[in-house]
Amino acid sequence: MAIKLSTYLKNTYGEKVYRLSLSSGCGCPNRDGTVGTGGCTFCSEGGSGEFAAGAGNGFRRTSDLSDEDIITILDKQISEAKSKVMKKSDARKFIAYFQSFTNTYGDSEFLRKLYTAAISRDEVVILSIGTRPDCVGPDIVAMLKELNNIKPVWVELGLQTIHDDTARAFNRGYDLECFIDAYRRLKEAGLSVIVHLIMGLPGENREDMLESVRFLADLRPELDGIKIQNLQILKGTVMYQQYLEDKERGEGRFHIMSMEEYTDLVAEAIALLPETTVIHRMQGDGPRKLLVEPLWSLDKKRVLNMLTAKTGNVLGI
Repeated sequence: MAIKLSTYLKNTYGEKVYRLSLSSGCGCPNRDGTVGTGGCTFCSEGGSGEFAAGAGNGFRRTSDLSDEDIITILDKQISEAKSKVMKKSDARKFIAYFQSFTNTYGDSEFLRKLYTAAISRDEVVILSIGTRPDCVGPDIVAMLKELNNIKPVWVELGLQTIHDDTARAFNRGYDLECFIDAYRRLKEAGLSVIVHLIMGLPGENREDMLESVRFLADLRPELDGIKIQNLQILKGTVMYQQYLEDKERGEGRFHIMSMEEYTDLVAEAIALLPETTVIHRMQGDGPRKLLVEPLWSLDKKRVLNMLTAKTGNVLGI
């Protein structure tokens, strides 16, 4: 059976391991015109990194930074992120998670220095890097492979759906073949790959969403991990404007699932996955000040309790 991330980490490291959300300062090729402009329509100005320490500052002018500058700024970010965790626990081991925007989109030598500084810290046991499949060229893969010889490196790829029509509609900027190519090259390099899926994208029905899960379940080499979340409509995004227009015109492109509907879907999805797959996430965790729908996702404890009840027999909990 598949396994929860918390269980996997405790089994591997003998204690609870906490994630530190950090910022590399990288941008996104789907925003600056290299691939597209505006980014994915559901993506906020923070590039999914609203909770990251140092988001939006520190590493923006990478060419001006010395090695000492990089270490100083990184230390500040890690200290900030750790202080939040330490208010609730006596954590000793951490995942350095570079979350916002596309964290392999930039100068590879700068990224090598940054990620080496992060992974070399005694308390950091895993380096996790969020990115896009179209931003993992040979130089990046080689660099990540080297780092993986120091400590485990996880590469998080934002696929969201296997359906190219859906992807074009939310302006993803690459097709499924690009994902498959990047996935295979990363796995051949010995890296662990975690794939992100979004349930409830406009125009997709239940079977469409489960088809994406089945595709990932059949990947070879086998998928290491998955993050599943519900579609979130956030203020300030292109999708928010589309959502408002859809409501006004009554077109029905958007179907906001109820909590019961969503948790049923996740339970069915997880049951399709191989027993080696680690479940990194089962719900979204959007910023309260921006979230428009679904409001039930703000009650995180209630959602997690329902997910646990419905997936317990699959996850062995």
